[in-house]
Amino acid sequence: MKEKVIETIKKYNLINNGDRIVLGVSGGPDSISMLNILREIKDEMNFNIIVAHINHLIRKEAVEDEKYVQEYCKKYNIECYIKRIDVQKIANNNKIGTEEAGRNARYEFFEEIMKKTNSNKIGIAHNKNDKIETIIMHLLRGSGISGLKGIEPIRDNKYIRPLIECERTEIEQYCKDNKLEPRIDKTNFDNEYTRNKIRNIVIPYIKKEFNPNIIETVNRLSEVISDEDSYIEKITKEVYKKILIEEKDKQIILNLKEFNEQEKVIKNRLILYVVKQLTGSSQGIEKIHIKDIIKLCSNNVGNKFLTPNKNLKIMIKDKKIFFIVQNKKP
Repeated sequence: MKEKVIETIKKYNLINNGDRIVLGVSGGPDSISMLNILREIKDEMNFNIIVAHINHLIRKEAVEDEKYVQEYCKKYNIECYIKRIDVQKIANNNKIGTEEAGRNARYEFFEEIMKKTNSNKIGIAHNKNDKIETIIMHLLRGSGISGLKGIEPIRDNKYIRPLIECERTEIEQYCKDNKLEPRIDKTNFDNEYTRNKIRNIVIPYIKKEFNPNIIETVNRLSEVISDEDSYIEKITKEVYKKILIEEKDKQIILNLKEFNEQEKVIKNRLILYVVKQLTGSSQGIEKIHIKDIIKLCSNNVGNKFLTPNKNLKIMIKDKKIFFIVQNKKP
């Protein structure tokens, strides 16, 4: 498996000479395998690792998980940062699920440690099974083509996933072979959560009744989609440059006539691309919003506008489309 991780790193250019990487380590099989492999190859490939562990204060065993990570880091003289945070309280206060609250807390902490330690990347221990589970979740929720790519090996040139081409069975075997004795999160077997239902019920059923190689089959689909998505994204950027009138920090203006001449798939992508350029993310812009914006642009009569959310205004005026950020954080 170590060789497979090295191949993945080289294939996707995940790690470069002199990188400083914050590794998110829970103490489970995936993250402890990632830590162990990267520790073994860091000198040879000339990069540094720092460990970040967050205790969600949900399970009684969490303190033991924390201790396990600390002891591993102490044994190998690895810089380690620990944080305890009441995820359930955050979830209740913000009226969101514990999964979402936990994920937000983890990524905020990893970013914090990255800045504190002058690091430039964050290592996340997602594996191939996680990727396939994500694709199935997106499929069930009616995702577009981008959602069917699943978890990418590298995102924003910062989040890297060295185990993304390793299956869970390989990781479990690696832990046994290397006597790592990882911590097991019992909530992974709680089928109250959607991802756990897919992991523990849906995928085993598909394996048994339809396709024993479902993980590899969906992964191949993901690779095809990823290539085609990259091509559409390239075309979208070319069209964006062509129809762009003005690009500022809080406002982007496009040529209305040229926008309306584009194919529907490019219109969809242009809207998402512009929103991401302005706000840093296209999250919260749903299919219905895109449909309404396209309709607004095609029915060009007088001055009109839409506000798909409180931070964004789309206005048609003087044969131009104005995308305006209303409450951008400094």
